[in-house]
Amino acid sequence: MANELLQALQLLKSKEWIDLTHSFGPDSPHFFMFDDAKFKTLFSHDDGFFAQQYAFPGQYGTHIDPPVHFVRDARYLDELGLKELVLPLIVIDKSKEAAADNDFTLSVQDILNFEKEHGVIEAGTFVALRTDWSKRWPDKGEFNNKDEVGNNHIPGWGYEALQFLFEERKISAVGHETFDTDSAIDFRKNGELKGEYYVLSQDTYQIELMANLDKLPAKGAIIFNIVPKPEKASGFPVRSFAILP
Repeated sequence: MANELLQALQLLKSKEWIDLTHSFGPDSPHFFMFDDAKFKTLFSHDDGFFAQQYAFPGQYGTHIDPPVHFVRDARYLDELGLKELVLPLIVIDKSKEAAADNDFTLSVQDILNFEKEHGVIEAGTFVALRTDWSKRWPDKGEFNNKDEVGNNHIPGWGYEALQFLFEERKISAVGHETFDTDSAIDFRKNGELKGEYYVLSQDTYQIELMANLDKLPAKGAIIFNIVPKPEKASGFPVRSFAILP
């Protein structure tokens, strides 16, 4: 068994690994209701060792949202199983559409069109929506993309598309490059993050503010979402990465 595991590790290390995570700091883009992160040096090397203290919301930088983030009495971050955090990865590329229309909202038809080219989306997969919004990082203004009256124009998932993926395709989790699951225009229309609540009500998690989705194939990669284990956390920065086929 040990030999089999070592062989599997050698195989994985022979592949290309892609970091899907932004580095973040006090000046990084973040959800508008949160304060900037604070980094404080507690001890320097002049004291004999270097140690820092950090203050930021759980939903900061590339991060993971467990079910309890939106759903009362649902699972906390530390209750997610390790095997849930490693999944086959599907990437739906809508970067051209999002560039042409910053209010782009993924539809069921978009998914069906993807499947015509790449085959049916398999059950148990992690589906990421590529919009190339991550390329605006770390510019706060570009990331928020507000018009002259203060409305954001940011792409995202459509509610029906999410329903289709979870109920018809039986996927396990989703991820995206933006602050929220829903497109900004859907948020204004619905008056709530309807899609985000739906995802987390499926007793699963999502990854937000992903990076480097443009370096991934539509199918064949594996995603790993590595995260600390604070007690009863509603979310936390994550180190997500993919191993290419």
